[in-house]
Amino acid sequence: MRAIVLHEFGGPEVMRVEEIEAPTPGAGEVVVEVHSVSVNRALDIQVRKDGGNYGVQLPLILGTDSSGFVVEVGPGVETPKLGERVTVHPNFACGRCANCREGKPCRQPKMIGVHCWGGYAERILAPAENCITVPEAVPFPTASVLARHYPTALSELRRANIEPGETALVMGAAGALGSCVVQALRLAGVRVIAAAGTDDRLQAALSLGAEFGINYGQERLSEEVKRATDGRGVDVVFENIGAPDLWAEAFACLAREGRLVTAGAHGGGVVTLDVRRLYQDRLSVIGGIGLELKEDVALALELAAAGQICALVDRVLPLSEAPLAHELVDANQTVGKVVLDPSLS
Repeated sequence: MRAIVLHEFGGPEVMRVEEIEAPTPGAGEVVVEVHSVSVNRALDIQVRKDGGNYGVQLPLILGTDSSGFVVEVGPGVETPKLGERVTVHPNFACGRCANCREGKPCRQPKMIGVHCWGGYAERILAPAENCITVPEAVPFPTASVLARHYPTALSELRRANIEPGETALVMGAAGALGSCVVQALRLAGVRVIAAAGTDDRLQAALSLGAEFGINYGQERLSEEVKRATDGRGVDVVFENIGAPDLWAEAFACLAREGRLVTAGAHGGGVVTLDVRRLYQDRLSVIGGIGLELKEDVALALELAAAGQICALVDRVLPLSEAPLAHELVDANQTVGKVVLDPSLS
């Protein structure tokens, strides 16, 4: 089969399509013919550059959110069936942490496409239990994007302990995670203020249900938020960028006893914190995304099939265009996700 096997870290040019032996399923495993896998900034681009501090071992096939058809099943597999449309949940238990020993959800999960071979290939080997059925009404690119990001969005909402009627600011609101956070908040009955760096991205976020939009490339974020909230500020900020200048502005948008949830650092990741305001206004900064649950993937696909949420997809490219896909995402030149389809020539 055709695949991109990463033999060394480096620029986009290290990704070259080659012919390798197709996987064979063992007990409890299936082989999925990949029809979509999205390009992720941290889990693909950063891993390709330097491993991303994830404990990566080469050689590696990138791709954490594969979707497609089941084409082979191993011994003992009853579901999914041959020909079934599935998306592959990337997390699998480490087998070593306290939760694993007690039969609870793993708190240090490993990931397909990071710790074992992923979906930048025509076929992927996956545990049968990691496969979630994709409804016929949901295109594979939508399934891949929502499977990767909507569970993270729901995890962030849980971490923020947000309530209906509260007001939230979503930074990078047209990004893959930001757009899912906007939609999850809307369904939770939260008033959403979307912030993005360009007008076209802002319009995309507003189309998903945000009530107010701010272009932080042209407007002073904190001033506009205060204007939109009658001077009060927001209850929660979802800050998934980590850029020093934007972080300070986002932090200034919090109302008293507000919470800032952060789960991203592609804007730099090293920021300053106004500690005096942190304790004087009883603010909270919450890091990490918590547990991303398999059932959240199924929920996302059900909501998409019902037309209640959608995925922002900028374009779909063949596997041979993976270097271009990485360049586009790394340069921040897209509105929505770039998706690879290894079934395309």
